[in-house]
Amino acid sequence: HDVDVPDVTALQAAACSKMCVSCSSDVRLGHSLNKQEEEFVKTRLPTVQQCLKNHGIHCSLDKVPKIALLASGGGERAMLGLLGSLVELDKTGLLDCILYLCGVSGSTWCMASLYQDSDWSTKLDSVKEKIIHRLKGPAVGFDVVLTKLMKYYKEKDNFNLTDVWAALVVSLYVKEIDEGTLSQQRGRNVKDPFPIYAVIDKQYKQLQDRDPWVEITPYEAGYSLTGAFVDVSRFGSQFHEGSKKKDQPEMDMLYLQALCGSAVAENDNIVALVWEKMKNSTSLPIAACLILETLVEMNLLAVKGKDPSDLQNDIRTKLNELDGGESQMVEKSDETDAKLNVTPFTLEVFERLSVHFSSWLLDVLKHVCEWLAEWIWGRKYNFLHNVKDERVPSFLVESEKRDFVDAGLLLNAGYISVLRQERDVDLIISLDFSEGDPFLTVKTAAELCKNLNIPFTEVDVPSEDSTTPKDFYVFEGHEKAPSVIHIPLFNTVNCGDKVEEWRGKYSTFQLSYSAEMIDDLLEVAGKNITNNKEKLVKEIRKIIGT
Repeated sequence: HDVDVPDVTALQAAACSKMCVSCSSDVRLGHSLNKQEEEFVKTRLPTVQQCLKNHGIHCSLDKVPKIALLASGGGERAMLGLLGSLVELDKTGLLDCILYLCGVSGSTWCMASLYQDSDWSTKLDSVKEKIIHRLKGPAVGFDVVLTKLMKYYKEKDNFNLTDVWAALVVSLYVKEIDEGTLSQQRGRNVKDPFPIYAVIDKQYKQLQDRDPWVEITPYEAGYSLTGAFVDVSRFGSQFHEGSKKKDQPEMDMLYLQALCGSAVAENDNIVALVWEKMKNSTSLPIAACLILETLVEMNLLAVKGKDPSDLQNDIRTKLNELDGGESQMVEKSDETDAKLNVTPFTLEVFERLSVHFSSWLLDVLKHVCEWLAEWIWGRKYNFLHNVKDERVPSFLVESEKRDFVDAGLLLNAGYISVLRQERDVDLIISLDFSEGDPFLTVKTAAELCKNLNIPFTEVDVPSEDSTTPKDFYVFEGHEKAPSVIHIPLFNTVNCGDKVEEWRGKYSTFQLSYSAEMIDDLLEVAGKNITNNKEKLVKEIRKIIGT
């Protein structure tokens, strides 16, 4: 987790004297909140004030604490863990004290489901039942999935693995294809916490410097620390020198969930799953299907590190028959050659098939092979391309396109977004649904913030608590650093001595949970709130100083 980053104050220094200045009408540069978020905060704080009053905490409006709820990643485990926690926050009467709800990876799948309903927090019981009914129900029909994939393919300049991931895999987890957009949610959720979805810039992550943290809200998308934003409906459109050149469709909620939840795609098993789905997605003549089926099996063997040479030779034979004995792919492969040449061989097969068959799906499959080889995820036009402004790092303006991926690959919770000075958060409630060490994320956040010179609390956890965590930790804030309440999903209070058993039962990489597993996980997550209601109230009271 050693990340070489500059002092965050250096990133902000150039903008200090002109915080709200934009480089154009399309791109906003500066560290202030956008006007819509500022207005939301003004509207939300009286609700928070009344919520605290209901719990015997009295304060003037200017002293109302700004509380952010962070939900970590963790696939469907995180999705259900967040839902169970929110339901119990509602039942304990504490949900209305939350100003910001910030999600990463799998927890954003829960957020996307919730914010389909306007003012969902006022009717959470019925919203929860609708979500659970869907998750326990049948998968999306494959014809619907293919139709969605074709739509992505035909309407986007930068169709890539995230589109395939959204249609073929994320729809399996969430069991729906949500074509709504974030901009459509504007003004619909005034009684709910303000949602923030966090991802990272892949190129910045690889360089390990500057500002890889990207936040997405119903109003804007952009770089949290650099202070560069664009209207969320234009995030992905083509820009030059801060002005929009060409429209692209606004990403829908299915794609957003895939963009946020692509960390699991780092796993070889998931790459194999993509190949398996491709195997079932062919609507081509039987001769092509037989070749593609063998091609998929060949790539699956390669992913698993096994010898694909026999299958390559089988494909050569089939192509030779298809070509009437005139195929040029007649050289046999040995194991060494086959392992080295899987991608070129695969692309050559598609070229040969395209001579005989014409299909958008065949073209998609060819591109998928290329993207799997190059690992292209979340590619979008760069809204900062060639922006002429010293506040934007030169590296960020040079490329016409950027790749965005799951924030959990760097930090499995949205700390950086809520720690922006302009948000002035007083208390962070961290719900940790991570697999493995439940303190890794908060420790990583402390380390990153130290490198970035962002005020953050000291994080000191007994070593034995990594395997046998309690259900409630408080890391006291100081000066400008907010306090952090940290709640591990599986702990010795709600799981007894079976913490490891629960962790093993709910793996990140399993595709879907049974109805019984869903109910059990909702209950366990909810206990972390109900068991700690008084502690939560006590810590909020402490923040206010009453």
